[in-house]
Amino acid sequence: MPRRRPGRAAEAAVAVLLLLGSTACGSRLPESDFEHGDSRTPAPGGDAPIRVGIITSATSPVGGDTFTGPRDGAKAYFDRLNARGGIDGHPVEVRLCDDGGSGVGNNECVRQLVDEDKVVALVATTALDYAGASRVSHARVPDIGGQPIGAAYDTWPHLYGVYGSLAPRAGTPGWGGKLYGGTEVYRYFKREQGARTAAVVSYNQAASAAYARLVEQGLKAEGYKVVTEQVDFALPNFRAVAADLKQQGADLVFDAIDTHGNAQLCEAMDEVGAKVIAKVTNVQNWTSTVPEDYKNSPRCRNALWATGSSRDFDDTSRAAVREFRDATKGLKTHSQWQVEGWAAAMWFTDAAKSCARTRTGVTRACVDGFMNRSENYTADGLLVPVSFARLAEPPTTRRTCLSVARWQDGKGWVPQGDMNSTCFDVPQLPYSP
Repeated sequence: MPRRRPGRAAEAAVAVLLLLGSTACGSRLPESDFEHGDSRTPAPGGDAPIRVGIITSATSPVGGDTFTGPRDGAKAYFDRLNARGGIDGHPVEVRLCDDGGSGVGNNECVRQLVDEDKVVALVATTALDYAGASRVSHARVPDIGGQPIGAAYDTWPHLYGVYGSLAPRAGTPGWGGKLYGGTEVYRYFKREQGARTAAVVSYNQAASAAYARLVEQGLKAEGYKVVTEQVDFALPNFRAVAADLKQQGADLVFDAIDTHGNAQLCEAMDEVGAKVIAKVTNVQNWTSTVPEDYKNSPRCRNALWATGSSRDFDDTSRAAVREFRDATKGLKTHSQWQVEGWAAAMWFTDAAKSCARTRTGVTRACVDGFMNRSENYTADGLLVPVSFARLAEPPTTRRTCLSVARWQDGKGWVPQGDMNSTCFDVPQLPYSP
């Protein structure tokens, strides 16, 4: 059975978040507090709108547009849904809130949307510091399809990350404070591409180095020879790194650096003639801006590979992707995070449609019940099947599937096989969020 990767939190946002250190999950509430939250929220009558909230760190310390992809994808879905009549005759009213990338701002967004606006659900949350997560959970507001930046979606009940969770979610991250991630990405490049030597590039900064060690751990578990490279954060010498990668004969390059650093690294690799099977990036950098971001490194640019848990936004052979692209054709750029925001909005809509046919109608409690029962949800084939469970013990191994694409000039991101059949039984390794 296809499963998502529970360790996506560390992978998805590494390009921007590791440079800022760990993010807080907010104050913890006693578990008894979860027993008295009001999830009733009256169902809209007549043709009244169904109100949802989207929290995004649109203006944050890491720069504009870094976190806006899921918001834009979700909003595009709801705009098209409303143009087609909404949910059982009710339009979806979207309330946006920019938390500024701060815990204080996030708590204010939660207060406004949950307490004042009385939203039925949050959708496609993408917050640098999800400090209000405990408050959302306490109010029993379903948070659907959020990006797991930090450990909130593996900590609190009523929060449903876009990649699912197997953790108990009882107020403590993962299992005893540990999250678990698989080695399927490393297994893929070893088995399918014949890679044997992998390099991991990081900054001399605590969080960047910590993530690099996690990647190194996974690579070694898969039997790779690992070459570690560290550069100075303030004055990085990427040319020296590139020269060593060439000398060491690296097949793959993974990194724990930002987008700008990656562009510099790629340029240096082209300059010294370092050729690799793949320069591997993550879902956050899986965007249409590759030609601009890597304009000075054509060889390295065409060795870019991305891995994730959602269907390639350039794979227009798929009807679900074509619909997404048609609805978002007015956007200047496209990204994998937009696809996942679109999928999150579809997930809420499927839940709300099922509730609209019940006696209670579309309420927080009904939508939450649908989400809690979600098993192998795919958003019309856009997601690797997603499920939620509360396992008492972490899995030691897991069958996990992944989406893989390669950049090719003139073609964009080209899918490499089908994500529902690119699956591996891999060990689950612990790490601290």
